[in-house]
Amino acid sequence: MDDNSFGGALRAWRTRRRLSQLELALRAGTTQRHVSFMESGRSVPGRGMVVRVAESMSLPLRERNGLLLAAGYAASYPETALDDVRLRPVLDGLQRLLDGHRPYPAVVVDRYGVLVASNDGFAILTEGAAAELLKPPVNVLRLALHPHGMAPRVRNLDAWARHILERLHEETARNPDARLDSLRSELEGYLPELTTSTETEHLGFAVPLRLSSSVGELRLITAITTFATAVDVTITELKLETFLPADDLTADTLGRL
Repeated sequence: MDDNSFGGALRAWRTRRRLSQLELALRAGTTQRHVSFMESGRSVPGRGMVVRVAESMSLPLRERNGLLLAAGYAASYPETALDDVRLRPVLDGLQRLLDGHRPYPAVVVDRYGVLVASNDGFAILTEGAAAELLKPPVNVLRLALHPHGMAPRVRNLDAWARHILERLHEETARNPDARLDSLRSELEGYLPELTTSTETEHLGFAVPLRLSSSVGELRLITAITTFATAVDVTITELKLETFLPADDLTADTLGRL
């Protein structure tokens, strides 16, 4: 079976999701025999079945489109350019969310960490960063770990870098992407060898970012929001990342800026 065929793609995704043929069949409302026949190429699935198995494996919209194309069908989910006028209401709404989070930093990034929008608080994160790292398109992940970016100011760089790299690893393990793999390798190259200690500073529920700044050390935690109910590929791949003060001193410091 050609791994580029629908059957090969289906088997690869099912294996990656650690589902048996029976488990996938039960989720998709079909039989194990039908799943086996689809993977072997003995059965040609209808468009509805392709969509059902993709949904049953919780594939991102981009990968659902890929499965449809492999089966010989047109993609179902649009991928609208960010500068398309049809996305203006969404981007305007996101900017209002960002501005409402002030004085704390907040950003919107795409699947690859490229900055889409930010609020004024973002400036505290970019203090002292090299000009080339702030030239659009800005990659927030690169900015965070580059030796000419935020890295020299991160007091707990080992823990913070591990947090970022593990998040990337989990993403590429679940939804393989060559560009994300390349980015992760690049980021790893910026860092000294990470310690193997399992003792990591945390607040009991999150790893803080301890960041030196012109107004003193800031301790921040992050929250990431995604748009899982969207039906446009571009929107589902956006992430809203908000930085919150981890202590009263940080809250007071940022509040005075």
